[in-house]
Amino acid sequence: MTQGPVTLPRVLRISLSLLLVLLAVSVISILVGSTKIGTLPAIKELLYGWQDGYVGLAPEERTIIFSIRLPRVIFAGIVGASLSLAGVVFQGLLRNPLADPYILGISGGAAVGAVIGIIAGAGAIPFGISGLAFAGSLLTIVLVFGVAKTKGEMPSNTLLLAGVIVNAFFTAVIMFLISTSSQTQLRSVMFWLMGDLSLAEGKEILLTGLFLAAGFIVCFRYAKGLNLIVTGEETAMQLGVDVERTRKVLLVAASLVTAVAVSVSGTIGFVGLIIPHMMRMLLGSDHRLLLPASMLFGGAFLVAADTIARTVAAPSELPVGVITALCGAPYFIYLLRRKTL
Repeated sequence: MTQGPVTLPRVLRISLSLLLVLLAVSVISILVGSTKIGTLPAIKELLYGWQDGYVGLAPEERTIIFSIRLPRVIFAGIVGASLSLAGVVFQGLLRNPLADPYILGISGGAAVGAVIGIIAGAGAIPFGISGLAFAGSLLTIVLVFGVAKTKGEMPSNTLLLAGVIVNAFFTAVIMFLISTSSQTQLRSVMFWLMGDLSLAEGKEILLTGLFLAAGFIVCFRYAKGLNLIVTGEETAMQLGVDVERTRKVLLVAASLVTAVAVSVSGTIGFVGLIIPHMMRMLLGSDHRLLLPASMLFGGAFLVAADTIARTVAAPSELPVGVITALCGAPYFIYLLRRKTL
């Protein structure tokens, strides 16, 4: 893929190509696992298993594919797409390639809510832990926007600093909560803090997917305005862009998408940092192409990372955040040195 003028046929062509990559990675992920299932029978089951009367795999193998692996793959794809979409928006608005969806402290607020829920035993209640995590995310959004707002405006630098400060405070709260938790609670807390996709269920998948779809529609609608803001706010205003309205709408949309994703999957780092930057290097900085491309490739990346996390130490399982950090930390260092040298 090469950079060039952004036209509708080009956007559709590249999006279709990346969609095929996502589908290919997803099929491979479904076929791979600690329980060995024949490749050809599993593929036939995926193609024809929904038909009445079709008998392919054994009942326990069907359960593994359709009740365990397939929902998890869909969930990983949606979460990866959500974090990548938010990363594109935050990097564009803050004009900083080192920004990611957690730069505003949203992950810190979600983590505090989730840790409180784990310690209090909220997991016994439907949406107990994820609900508290989402409430923590919303609280963070209100705090950061409130602190950063000056005379009705939210300057990018002030917003960034507010996010860093709030995130630092929540990190201290998390350390305090961890120090007071029991050994059995500690493992659940640490797994959630490093990202856990193993508890994917239909309600979480549907909720996250709906927020992702709505967030993408809003962000794509403002893609042209975001392009102009990246070149400079004064230039954007001269060309008729309502900079403050565009910034607020995009910040709220990206923050809500991140909040929902983090509340159900834990804090999975670096996806929203490295994927948008990779796509920008390959495809250019036009957000009409960058938004869908980052979403699709981000979904494929997290599906692949989660596949490695659940198979590399089988039958044990690693938090998916470990894999994304191993991939993202070296890339972050590369970006940092490239920006400063």
